[in-house]
Order: sequence, then C-alpha cells, then structure tokens
Amino acid sequence: MLIATKDRILPTTVTGSWPRPSWFQGNLHERPFSSAMADVTYREQFVDAVGSVLNDQELAGLDILTNGDYHLDADIGGRSWFSYPSERFSGTSEFDTESTFGWRYPVGSWLNEIVGGWKYHTVDDKIGVRAPLEFAKIWRIAQARTELPVKFGTISADLSASVLTIKTDAYAQDKQDLMWDIAGILNAELRELAAAGCDVIQIEEPAIHSAAAYGAPAEYLDFLVDLFNHTVEGLEDCEVWVHTCWGNPGAQHCFDPQISYEPSVDIYLNRLNADVWTIESKENNHSLLPALKPYKGSLPKKVAVGMISHRRLQVETPEDVAADIRTALEYIDAEKLVLSSDCGFGRQGVPRPIALYKAAALAQGANIVRGELGAEQKEVRAAAL
Repeated sequence: MLIATKDRILPTTVTGSWPRPSWFQGNLHERPFSSAMADVTYREQFVDAVGSVLNDQELAGLDILTNGDYHLDADIGGRSWFSYPSERFSGTSEFDTESTFGWRYPVGSWLNEIVGGWKYHTVDDKIGVRAPLEFAKIWRIAQARTELPVKFGTISADLSASVLTIKTDAYAQDKQDLMWDIAGILNAELRELAAAGCDVIQIEEPAIHSAAAYGAPAEYLDFLVDLFNHTVEGLEDCEVWVHTCWGNPGAQHCFDPQISYEPSVDIYLNRLNADVWTIESKENNHSLLPALKPYKGSLPKKVAVGMISHRRLQVETPEDVAADIRTALEYIDAEKLVLSSDCGFGRQGVPRPIALYKAAALAQGANIVRGELGAEQKEVRAAAL
C-alpha cells in the first residue's frame, strides 16, 4: 500500500545507514535493545544521536527519513547489519564463531581486511528467539521526533543466513530451512512494527539479483521469491520497499562490475510483494534504466533510483542530480519515480558532512525537475543558510 510516497512527485530519501556522530560510542554487544536503554549513558547517546540524524536529513530537505541504523553496532565494515538478528537467536553458539561463509577477496585489499575481521556464531540447533529484535521500539524513538515518515530497514532472511555456518542436523546444508525460520522471526517483528504505525518498511538485499546474475537455477530463484513474500506477509497496510545494490562493506563494490540487474527485473517488478524497488544506479551510470522502458506507462511498482553515490567522496551538484533525474524520466513516469542514494552512507562509508550535502544536493536536484514538471517544490533549509 502506497502511503509515504502516495501522490508525491519525485520523493527523496536515503537508503538507511548514516554516519554516526563521533561522540556516539555506545554499542549493544548482543544485548536486547531494552536492556541497553536502561543504561543511562547508552540511552542518552542513542536518543541524541537519532535526533541528530533526523535533524541532518530534515535540514537536507529529504521527504522520507531514516533512523541512520544507529541501533546497529559500530564495527568493522558494518558487520552488525548482518548479525543484529542472528545475535538474538537461540540455537546459535555462544563462543564458537566462524569467518564469513564463502566470501574471498585478495590479500592486501580493503574488502579482505573487512571480511577477515567478520566473525559470526555457528548454528548448533534449530533457531528460535533468544531476545526480541524490538524493531517497533527502535522505530518509535525516531518517529516521535519528526512529523515526516521514518523508514525502517532490516537485512533479508537469505542474506542473514548466508554468513552463518551450520553445525547441526536440524538444518539441511543448503540453508533453505534456516532461511525460512529466520524469515518467520523477521515477519513476527515486522508485523509488530507495522502495528506500531510504521508507514515504510524496507527489506534489504534479498540475493535475487546476484543469484539471477550468476545463473542460479529457476527453482532456487522461486524459493527466494517465496522467502521474501513470507517475510513481508501481513504487511499489506504499510508501504514495503525492497532495497538492492551491489555491496557496501566499507563503501566497496563487492561483485564483478559487469554483472547486471537485468536477469532479475521481472522478478522484482512482478513477483515480489513490495511497493517500491530501490536500485543502485548512479555508480553504474544508470545502466539498468533502458531495461525499464518497456514498462513505461504500466510499471507495476515504484522504482527508487540511486541518484547519489555512497562510494564517491565528491558531492554531486544539484544540476548533476537534475540531469540524472531527467534521464530516469525517459524510462520511468514521474509518478513512479523515487529518488534515493545508491546505498547507505554509514558503516565506515562517507564522513557525516558529505552525507548531509549529498542528501541536500538530491533534494535540490529534485526541486529543479519538480519546477520543470510544474510540481510543488520543497524547502531545502541547508541551501537557505
């Protein structure tokens, strides 16, 4: 159901993560969120940090905000994005950990440094809920501090399972049963989040586009579609987004630069129960957009196109953004186009001021094209200082 983007022309947002303030030193370290919020120091830092990211994004003129993913720990290359759910499962080891499953990069590279430092619990029994994920509580703290909609995102079930090593007969080695159980746990939490009033829920990085690009069998892609739809079951009264990109550990591209979204376009547009599909686009010179032209006038979902890079330190100008929006409008109708970042800016990504001014450039570029379309423009306070 379209809520936050309904009747909006060229709404703007960012993917999710945002650089932390330097003074926000708190981490959950596998604790339940509620337990950490009983710690006066953590509580003050977390609440103030959430207020700061909302202020940054409102200053930049964005239409849909995020909480910066500040409930995730500040660890190397964003490991906590993968592990926030699984650290709270029962059926996982307390001390036995393994390196990331199946990811290899050359020694001496930043990506090798990152994944070499990533460790995860092993799965020793059928998983359950050791501690609640508390998505609703985390979201409420942000939404209470702004009148604009706050989007809340979580890793998908298949990617959450991808880094876990199975050491039990409770799951088949292909991990599909494990993925399905994780999706059930996520779904219960997401239903509570929706019931709390969250208008925009984002599922991040189902591996459909990468699996399709590398030639995964049709039956496995069918399973991933069913898995996603299982994860979002019962969320019909809120706006569901599915975020996809080509990697973000330490702001790096994690796949062969030649692979494409094209083998998965039909799946994302027609088979997933979602309202908005977000794509990395600025970084690959908008190479996917021509593949969307056959859908112009009948696009079954809105598409959030990355207009600002999360990898480059150079801040785009509003004119750069406006030119890219005009390109996107050749293939996507204005009422179906959402403007976003390629991926998140946090987790050892860009510095906080650069994130702010990239977002401000996005909002200003949107205003330029809104003016050309005769649509209402939004104040960008960062440009009025």
